[in-house]
Amino acid sequence: MADYGWGDEQFQCLDNLWTRESNWSHTAENPSSGAYGIPQSLPADKMSRFGDDYRTNPVTQIEWGLWYIEGRYGDPCGAWAHSESVGWY
Repeated sequence: MADYGWGDEQFQCLDNLWTRESNWSHTAENPSSGAYGIPQSLPADKMSRFGDDYRTNPVTQIEWGLWYIEGRYGDPCGAWAHSESVGWY
């Protein structure tokens, strides 16, 4: 998270978000949407940008998830706020 310039205060938002989404399980799969992994990527193969091992490597999933959050929401607390308001991020 430090690579993105995010301080410790952002971790609680990330933990809340990914606990809700996947309970930090790198094999979590949403049966209705097909979203996969810790960050619940949809489709799962979007995470291949960070490695072909995206289905089995939690580090690959986390790296992709942080990149996605920064690009879409700016930081984990922005993603968490969106999730709280609409139920997804």
